[in-house]
Amino acid sequence: MAHTLSHSVPRFPNAALRVAHATIGYERKHISEDLSVEIPDGSFTVIVGPNACGKSTLLRALARLLTPSTGEVLLDGKSIASYRAKEVARRLGLLPQTSIAPDGITVADLVSRGRYPHQGLIRQWTDADEAAVLDALESTGTTELAPRLVDELSGGQRQRVWVAMVLAQQTPLLLLDEPTTFLDIAHQYELLELFTDLHLAGNTLVAVLHDLNQAARYATHLIAMKDGAIVATGTPEEVVTEALVEDVFGLPCRVLPDPVTGTPTVVPLGRDRAPRQSPDRGASPERDADRPPRAVPAL
Repeated sequence: MAHTLSHSVPRFPNAALRVAHATIGYERKHISEDLSVEIPDGSFTVIVGPNACGKSTLLRALARLLTPSTGEVLLDGKSIASYRAKEVARRLGLLPQTSIAPDGITVADLVSRGRYPHQGLIRQWTDADEAAVLDALESTGTTELAPRLVDELSGGQRQRVWVAMVLAQQTPLLLLDEPTTFLDIAHQYELLELFTDLHLAGNTLVAVLHDLNQAARYATHLIAMKDGAIVATGTPEEVVTEALVEDVFGLPCRVLPDPVTGTPTVVPLGRDRAPRQSPDRGASPERDADRPPRAVPAL
């Protein structure tokens, strides 16, 4: 059974990253009010919901890019606002919606910037930094791209490089804001498989995704939002139901098991129309009546 956030007792009270009774938004516009939610440790959490429902606003608050006007975001039991910027960056990595690389920078140099939180006035580049960068490149399959300019890469390659930079921070928490946007379908699934590998390696991931079927297939924990509020949390099986999809997205549908993974798959009902006849499942009698008979090969 999916859980709503109306409960008074947190489901994951010891979660490293959580929000407590926060009002968040931009300038004078509140997007979410009295919002509370926890990110389960070790989960691959995906935030879903229709456009402009507050998904990215919540993620930005989790990343300390937005400060709640009331309430707070807690990181390891303390208000995230109480940490210095480098302290947050050692605990939490962020892949924003859009990232712009400096002109003329190579992949290796960009990924190396992920080590900035570990640098200081005294502590300079070390063997540990070099190893972290090499590991990040290997994990994302971008080692061979290291000497190339970021500007020369394809969209899929560039996104992997940004992920490598976040990995080089070596943080236990990774926040991903619409990471598959602008990628073709093959690169989307390639990136999601990478995130699954990172999750299985022990990282806690929080992502905003628009594709509900992708979210249900890869997430271990879902947060469903509507109009700035969290309407349900839980496993994909708990959250992705026909009733919730119609309520949150306004989409009448059927929810069926994914034939590969067994996870929930949303099939829109659409307008009332007969199923299409596949060519290999027999021809339409009406079309056959208009076709000339096939020539029979001579024996």
